[in-house]
Amino acid sequence: MEIAMFPFGFQRNCAPYVPSAPRIIRAMLKLANVTTSDVVYDLGCGDGRILVTAVNAFHVKQAIGYELDAQRYQTALQSIRQHGLQDKVTIVQGDLFEADLSMATVIILFLTVMGNVRLRPKLEREAPWGSRIVSRRFDIDGWTPAQIQRVEGDILFLYRVPDAFLKLFGLDLQPEEQQNKNI
Repeated sequence: MEIAMFPFGFQRNCAPYVPSAPRIIRAMLKLANVTTSDVVYDLGCGDGRILVTAVNAFHVKQAIGYELDAQRYQTALQSIRQHGLQDKVTIVQGDLFEADLSMATVIILFLTVMGNVRLRPKLEREAPWGSRIVSRRFDIDGWTPAQIQRVEGDILFLYRVPDAFLKLFGLDLQPEEQQNKNI
């Protein structure tokens, strides 16, 4: 059972704190097809459980989380220390809108509809081409998911950058042979 906790100042945040169950975390990471060469970002990482799972179960190269709430940030740091993952996991106490996404190969989101809307321009500008974005429960308005997966009453959206949003700008990446046929 998930319990949403609405902190004071929720308007500033992109989502209430709702921890993801282990089966959902694994499904998100599997949907992104994470590998040992991936750098996984969790924007709004809460207690760090997705980052811990990414490193422990999927052996990703690195995991980076951003958390605005000071108490959850401290909880995440404690969890990382308890698991001995300080060399593989970095937690930043800060605003996800200030996150440096340049190293991301996978970005995990569990924000509100409005949180996704607010974050979308940053993702379009800064998410590295070839990266994968998994959004739990809410789609990214205007983007085309590469895959949608239902997991025990929940829904996950997988996006590939830049394919997910090129059509918004009147662009479409076609395979080279298809482009040649159109000449």
